[in-house]
Amino acid sequence: MESILNAFKEAFWLIVRFDPDFYRIILLTLMVNGIATLIGAVLGIPAGVALAEYRFPGRKPLLVFTHAMMGLPPVVAGVFFVLIFGRSGPLGFMNILYSVTALILVQVVLAVPIIAGFTNASLEDVDPRIGLQARSLGASRLQSTVVKTREARAGLVAAVIAGFGGVVSEVGAIMIVGGNIKGQTRMLTTDIVLNMRVGKSEIALAEGLVLIFIAIIINIFLTRLQAEKGRDVAETKGITGAYING
Repeated sequence: MESILNAFKEAFWLIVRFDPDFYRIILLTLMVNGIATLIGAVLGIPAGVALAEYRFPGRKPLLVFTHAMMGLPPVVAGVFFVLIFGRSGPLGFMNILYSVTALILVQVVLAVPIIAGFTNASLEDVDPRIGLQARSLGASRLQSTVVKTREARAGLVAAVIAGFGGVVSEVGAIMIVGGNIKGQTRMLTTDIVLNMRVGKSEIALAEGLVLIFIAIIINIFLTRLQAEKGRDVAETKGITGAYING
């Protein structure tokens, strides 16, 4: 119990004493996870919508692959990344290992399947009659898909939340591709591992508390956004005809 109390004290002092190294780690963590989640949403949401709304050759195997990738062990993603972007790999000429770019790319690889899978599930739960109604009113296939996507907005926010949760807690992949280099690629999760290895458990626990605090703040924002989107959907049940006619 005393160790936990000391960890809270250490977390407090880590924040208030404005240690430049610590805040550099926090900023890098926020930047990498934020950019990776954003790119993951840009790629994953359209992919999930396409898997839910369109029938094409290879759809079912692709859907199975997406679901399998949702549970991809991050350390395996890191190993494959090194094999591809390492000096002897096919894309080794890009020389991006042990850089912020590598951190973002490997996080995107982890985020896209999660967001795509949850997006697909959200669209599958939308009443199919909404799309049929849109088509009967003269909407194109794309327009009816947009209408159904609007109905699933709360689920799409949940998909982004899940994607962010997947990347913010990641350690293995970013340790492998980033190297945990001080001042360059060291993030909160990898610094926690480092401090545990050298016996600084209270500092590691304090950093863990800071990471949890950051995750809670971001998830509160996304959850409130989800709730607002859900209210918007409930208040605009007549949106289908208005959207098509407008």
